[in-house]
Amino acid sequence: MTLESHRVMATRVSGLSAMLLVAWSSSAAAELVVVAPVAWQVSQRGVPARIELSGTGLFAAGARIECRLLTASMGPEPAPPLPAAASAWRPLAVEPADPNAPNRARASVDLPAGGWYRLEVRAASAGIAAVEPFGVGEVFVVAGQSYATNTNDERLVVADPRRRVAALDVETGRWRLANDPQPAPDRSDGGSIWPAVGDRLAAELDMPIGFVNVAFSATSTQKWAADGPLSARLHKAGRMVGRFGAVLWQQGESDVMAGTSTDDYVARLQAIRAAAVEAWGFEPVWLCAFSTHHPTVYQNPEGETRIRAAISRLGTLPGFGLGPDTDTLQGPDRGGPGSRRHFSPAGQRNAAALWSDLLLKKARP
Repeated sequence: MTLESHRVMATRVSGLSAMLLVAWSSSAAAELVVVAPVAWQVSQRGVPARIELSGTGLFAAGARIECRLLTASMGPEPAPPLPAAASAWRPLAVEPADPNAPNRARASVDLPAGGWYRLEVRAASAGIAAVEPFGVGEVFVVAGQSYATNTNDERLVVADPRRRVAALDVETGRWRLANDPQPAPDRSDGGSIWPAVGDRLAAELDMPIGFVNVAFSATSTQKWAADGPLSARLHKAGRMVGRFGAVLWQQGESDVMAGTSTDDYVARLQAIRAAAVEAWGFEPVWLCAFSTHHPTVYQNPEGETRIRAAISRLGTLPGFGLGPDTDTLQGPDRGGPGSRRHFSPAGQRNAAALWSDLLLKKARP
């Protein structure tokens, strides 16, 4: 079974979390098609799945629309069976989605955390449509600069035996297995830390993990200004997934080089977050890593101290939290003096362990 065989033809991806868009043709024997979620998509757990429907005759008297979940095995390890209640057909109570679009409707349904799933939808006289794999788990938006993107020494691949780590390409709207390089907008083509983070979380939480990476190399907080293109892409990413667990912010080196003051860094990041919250309509926590050390570019303890102080202060403010201290990874965890890279292969795995340890503490009661 190839990855391509699991792809579902789609024309667009909704910005609502776990949204389904089902389209009927205008013919009498309408064909049922699942347009979204797409293959490999992960929706945030704990949020009702919102379903959008479209099609001529959707509101015909007595029309019944249902959905169910089945297991989907995407790796060498088989997926465990679902409880009978999860795999049973359940009705969807639809309502108009837009008064100006009479052939569109929406519904919401609670789906259990887990997967990969095969999601099936059926309607009278329209057959059954399906998409796989689809998961419900933890979704994270990744932002910042080069250490958050693909500028490290080794291209990592998803090692989870059920392949439960996925990444969204914000430009195309497609999800895929989260092998490096991540679909980050800076077109970096090296390795990241995120497949290893996802592997650990998927194993410990027993659910799929999704990453939405909008990090961009060599960017300061000034370049992430709330009215600039980097923040615009960040806002778009959040709207596309609808709900997610946290923003993972791995950034600071460019502000060390720019001489940014502690006060300015704090004020800028507060403004960046405020604009994002307004765009998203909810307030995810913003976890800021201590990410100020870049031994192959500069030696600037004073500048690092200023930005570290800013991150420490942010960790005490509403809406923010402290990420891991990746500045502690030095020596063999960093690329050599002649390297244009950042973390060495050992450093990538050690940084991933720091992030996953922190995220697991926050994910568990």
